[in-house]
Order: sequence, then structure tokens, then C-alpha cells
Amino acid sequence: MGRKSKAPSIPEEMKGDMTPMIDVVFQLLIFFMLTIKFKTLEGKLSAFLPKDVGVNTTPSVPKEKIEIKLKVEKEGTKLDPREDLAWSGTGPYRYGPDRIIKYSIGPKSTTNIKEAYSRLRELYLADPEQPATIDPYPGTVYADVVLILDEVLKVGYRDISFVGDRSATAGAKK
Repeated sequence: MGRKSKAPSIPEEMKGDMTPMIDVVFQLLIFFMLTIKFKTLEGKLSAFLPKDVGVNTTPSVPKEKIEIKLKVEKEGTKLDPREDLAWSGTGPYRYGPDRIIKYSIGPKSTTNIKEAYSRLRELYLADPEQPATIDPYPGTVYADVVLILDEVLKVGYRDISFVGDRSATAGAKK
């Protein structure tokens, strides 16, 4: 005698109503949105600003920069960088020792790098916090800029800036 077992039948129309669950989710969402506390950085923002700008009412005084201008007085002879022979007219070249650069530091000018160092030293001792600006005019090469930059660093300046390329501004003025 075989028993026939019947699985309990599931009514076909048995579906859960989602409306109460959606209502609960929305109520929780509204609850969390209303009770959340955001961090306010507004009180800390003035701490991140420079001391002479921002919420302070005292006017800031711009620091006067020491301007160091480099101009080529005499281009000098062009030499082959691999040999100390005259440049052949093609390929890379370097300038010989007869190249003369004029260093204008403030109102005074010199062509001697040691005099430029002593002038920079005088200005640094007068105000060690004063920034310096190196302004190479057209015709100067990286070696000229590096030479005066070494002297500026040797004196002790740490706030040093460079003037950009003049060719872009010259084209804009036309």
C-alpha cells in the first residue's frame, strides 16, 4: 500500500504587501537625515589662511623683493662643448670665458659675480626675511641663472622666485 503524500499547496495569489515596508524605510531615512550632525569647518577655515589675509581686518603690507636682473653685456665666443675649439656652426655649443653678464641688484649694477655676492650679502643682513626675484633678460642661458642662483642661496635667501618668459607677453601687447 503506497501512500501518496501531497505537498502542501501554496495559493497562487499569496503576495506580500510592500507598502508598509516602504513607509518604514522612508521614515527611517527622514529620521536619519534630520538627526545627522555635519562637521562645520567654518570655524577652522581662518586657521588655514595666511596670517595677513582673510578674516583679519589689518591691512597686509606686501614685502618688497630684491630684484636681480641678468643682462648680456657681451655674448662672447661660442665653443664646441666637447673640445675647447671654436664652434663649427652646427650642433651644441657653450660660451667661452669672455662672456660678460651684467648683474643689476636693486639700483646697483656689476659684471663681477663676487661684487654681486657682496651686494646680496649687504641686503640680506639688512633684512633676512626679504624675498629675492631673479629676472633673466633675453640672451641669458641656464648657466648664467644657475651661477647667480648659487650665490643667492649661499647668502642665505630661501624665498626665491623667477620672472617668466617675456616673449609671450611681448606677443600679447602687439
